[in-house]
Amino acid sequence: MDDLSVTSKGQVTIPRDVRQKLGIRAGSKVRFRIVGTHAELAVVSSPTPVRTSGAGMLRHKTTAVPVDFDVATLLTPKSRRQAG
Repeated sequence: MDDLSVTSKGQVTIPRDVRQKLGIRAGSKVRFRIVGTHAELAVVSSPTPVRTSGAGMLRHKTTAVPVDFDVATLLTPKSRRQAG
């Protein structure tokens, strides 16, 4: 494993392979514990995985459009005269 640099704010980037093995992602809670001359990192909690698909996320009160839908049925009598 590579040595990591600490920023002036005391921050370190956790390497990707470590994050993947421990299930650490944005929003995860971790805890540090001093053990002798070293520190241990423990994952306290991880957020539920984010859905990769947006299907079904939006809700609406309208009904689905029938398959045999005809656009002409939306025209009002006035707009039919203008279209023709």
